[in-house]
Amino acid sequence: MRLKELRKQRNITQLKLAIDLNMNQNTISRYETGEREAGYKELIMLADYFDVSIDYLLGRSDNPTFLK
Repeated sequence: MRLKELRKQRNITQLKLAIDLNMNQNTISRYETGEREAGYKELIMLADYFDVSIDYLLGRSDNPTFLK
C-alpha cells in the first residue's frame, strides 16, 4: 500500500492522519508496515483523504486519479 508514501509527500504524521480520520495511530502504523490490512471502509476513507483512487492506494495502478 502506498499510504506511507502519500502521507510523507504531504508532510502528515501518522498521528495527524489518525486524528483526521478518527482512527488509532497504531492502526496507521500497522497499515504502513503491512502488519494489518485496511478494510473496505478504511480504504475508502484513506483514498478520499488523499484524493486518489483505491487502485492507486493499493498499488494496482500508477495513476492516482480516478478512471472516468
